[in-house]
Amino acid sequence: MYGLIGKMKAVSGQRDALITILIEGIADMPGCLSYIVAYDSTDADAIWITEVWDNKNSHHESLSLANVQEAISRAKPLIAGFGERFETEPIGGHGLVASG
Repeated sequence: MYGLIGKMKAVSGQRDALITILIEGIADMPGCLSYIVAYDSTDADAIWITEVWDNKNSHHESLSLANVQEAISRAKPLIAGFGERFETEPIGGHGLVASG
């Protein structure tokens, strides 16, 4: 499995609008086992995105999907910047079922 954890900073006051776009854009992503968007508890404009994929290639291929491209286009004006980004190798846990 392949995992990503990343921090994204919204334009001031636009965090909820950005979250809505990101969540709407995640439907039907082959290989996506989990995609979680969470508030940052210390920054009113920041969010954390935690993703788990069956493999790194599935994540890469998802970036060319029409719904993902549309979400990216809609979200860009609401993104002020990015923070930390971590690649992980998930091995399991509550709510996560390994593929294959």
